[in-house]
Amino acid sequence: DSIMNDHKFGKSGGISITEGFVTSSLLFCVGAMTIVGSLNSGLMGDHTLIYTKSVLDLISSCMLASSMGIGVMFAALFVFVFQGAIVLLAGVLQTVLSDAAVIAEICCAGSLMIIGLGLNVLGITKLKIANMLPAMAVVPLFCWLSQFLPI
Repeated sequence: DSIMNDHKFGKSGGISITEGFVTSSLLFCVGAMTIVGSLNSGLMGDHTLIYTKSVLDLISSCMLASSMGIGVMFAALFVFVFQGAIVLLAGVLQTVLSDAAVIAEICCAGSLMIIGLGLNVLGITKLKIANMLPAMAVVPLFCWLSQFLPI
């Protein structure tokens, strides 16, 4: 009877639908390929990196779904909206995002979040990676402010 109740509330082997959704969304959205690929697509019309990332995400999502359940599938819509928003906003923010240092720092922040996410998946830590997402928006601001520092 408890097994039936777990399935009703979205638990599959101890992993909730929400945990699978959040983990896979973060994994697919904070990486360097997401940021650089979406910016290349929006700024230069070069879609090759985003196509490559989509194939890698397909393979990763199949593996994640086997351990985290159906929540991984629900992340597909979020990833589409997130990457689409970056592509569309890239044209608007072209003056800010043209600096290679800004893109490098965004990728660095995303890579640190991926390391934390990997440690969570391995069960080593329980970091709240979703709380770190504002860093992706704050990093360009810090890069812009650093131009005014007398170094």
